[in-house]
Amino acid sequence: MNGIYTIMLLVASNIFMTFAWYGHLKLAEFSWFKSLPLIAVIAFSWGIAFFEYCLQVPANRLGYIGNGGVFNLMQLKVIQEVITLVVFVIFSAFAFHMQIRWNHIVAGLLLVLAVYFVFGFAD
Repeated sequence: MNGIYTIMLLVASNIFMTFAWYGHLKLAEFSWFKSLPLIAVIAFSWGIAFFEYCLQVPANRLGYIGNGGVFNLMQLKVIQEVITLVVFVIFSAFAFHMQIRWNHIVAGLLLVLAVYFVFGFAD
């Protein structure tokens, strides 16, 4: 069950992270946000990132094998990176209307291959 909770927390964490890192680019379409000084945009993003950390840290603690979880450190990192990219692709497709091209699909398949190698040959 820790593995499922870990993945759910990582997904939620990465949603916050994506909005913290890239949401301000979309919000710049609004005049009130575009007129903010850079320091205010940074503070806004840090405010969102706070919630990312509130989910990311428990996800890693819960999922890490040294704390009774089911994932080693390398597996946690690869899971997090794959989730990050999946969330980012969904965000960019909906928020910025970006099209997914063949090279994005190939990159995704290579990520699946990375997951296979990390989990398929675990110690």
